[in-house]
Amino acid sequence: MASQSTFDIPLDSLPPSYRTTERNADFDPIRRAETGTPEPQDTSVQEPVRHEFSQLPPVDGGKDAWLFLAACFVVEALVWGFPYSFGVFQDYYSIHPPFSSSSNLAVIGTCAMGIMYIDTPLIMSFFRRFPRFARWAPIVGLLVMCFALAMSSFSTTVTHLIVTQGILYGIGGSIAYSPCILYLDEWFVKKKGLAYGIMWSGTGLAGVVLPPLLEHLLSEYGYQTTLRIWAVAVFVLTAPLAWFLKPRISVGGKFAASEAVSNSSTSGTTTPTSNNNNNNNNNNNTNVHAAPPTPYTPSFSFVLTRPFLFYQLFNIIEALGFFLPGIYLPSYARSVLQAQGFLTSLTLLLLNVASVFGCVAMGWFIDRLDVTTCIMLSTAGTVLGTFFLWGFGTNLAVLYVFCVVYGFFAGSFTSAWPGIMKEVAKLGHSGSAETENEHGSKPVDPTMVFAFLALGRGVGNVVSGPLSETLVKELPWQGQALAGYGSGYGGLIAFTGVTALVGGGSFLWKRLGWL
Repeated sequence: MASQSTFDIPLDSLPPSYRTTERNADFDPIRRAETGTPEPQDTSVQEPVRHEFSQLPPVDGGKDAWLFLAACFVVEALVWGFPYSFGVFQDYYSIHPPFSSSSNLAVIGTCAMGIMYIDTPLIMSFFRRFPRFARWAPIVGLLVMCFALAMSSFSTTVTHLIVTQGILYGIGGSIAYSPCILYLDEWFVKKKGLAYGIMWSGTGLAGVVLPPLLEHLLSEYGYQTTLRIWAVAVFVLTAPLAWFLKPRISVGGKFAASEAVSNSSTSGTTTPTSNNNNNNNNNNNTNVHAAPPTPYTPSFSFVLTRPFLFYQLFNIIEALGFFLPGIYLPSYARSVLQAQGFLTSLTLLLLNVASVFGCVAMGWFIDRLDVTTCIMLSTAGTVLGTFFLWGFGTNLAVLYVFCVVYGFFAGSFTSAWPGIMKEVAKLGHSGSAETENEHGSKPVDPTMVFAFLALGRGVGNVVSGPLSETLVKELPWQGQALAGYGSGYGGLIAFTGVTALVGGGSFLWKRLGWL
């Protein structure tokens, strides 16, 4: 966590594009604070104040921060919940004309979710380079999403659905969702992991509510009316939230010049001593002399550093197996354990409910424990649940217990990402802004670390689809092994467990000194 002794506001909450105007200090105050470099004591000579942030909302709490997080939670649920619920549409399309004869229905959902993951680095880089446009991203992305849903209602071929409900929806969703990640670091510092966990739990909640809702609409009104209803619902529910998806520090500076002068004359120049006192009492009323944020092009040099490559490798491997239970649990319950109707869909409901609590719990832990320890906790629960509960389970009761265990532990894996973001960001702080450090990395923007982790998860998601078909195609080990392993899904169960085990390899790698 960055030191808060230099300024009145936590430096972790300042995006890299913000510059202070003190002349007798390090040219990169954020890096100076985080590396512990002392600030020069002579602060008598300063440039004229170009901009002043006064009465900033508090971080880690307060009305504005919690409203921002609540808006992020709902946007997460609506944007990501729809592609996560695509199985409902896939089942409908597979038995209703004009799509029932097609074999490429799974590509629709893969495109939507895969694009939302994979294009994240491009979207985040654009808004770092042009920060003023990020404020409009929720509305622009929302319009693209709703247009995609409306157009998909007129589709008559699977190709039309792939373009609209798949590709176009994925692009719009990633644009609408991007401010949630861009601005969260400004609103939450000490509770950053918890904030991410709460936001990401929205997908789990959507996985409980949306599938039965969409299934009911499809059975009553058909796919065309359902898609149009959902397009209107998404716009009505999301558009008002755009107001709350805003940066804590105004882009371009919207404080009046007279207010800046007034605040400057009453508070004077802040000093390290006074700032320490203020931090001990209240972090709300701050006066930071700063220039308006300037566009910048993020450095991607961290992508080729050894620590990030290891984290990314384990992240991709974990993603290869993570999505498989969510795809096959209903069919497993129906074909192997003879469940019918609601009892089959209950598997996904339990998994998604458990993931809500898992994300929040992991977010709480990641603020307090080492990131590899948190990953180990997620890995241990996932591996034991998969190999023993799913592999050796012989009835619905045990399968339901597995759904809860898997949802809680596997569903919380991405909530450890803030810890990875923090670890990788440290690499860039051991060198100057102009030179690379010992790992070959320049100063790192944690948001870009998230973006590339999302890209890695998207790769795992895209690859896991066709790979899973291969794992169940020949019904391996059927009748040749015990319980679930001999059900025809044995290869799928084993693959899910092995990828979860290898995905937690960062815990061992760090103990060996390789991270």
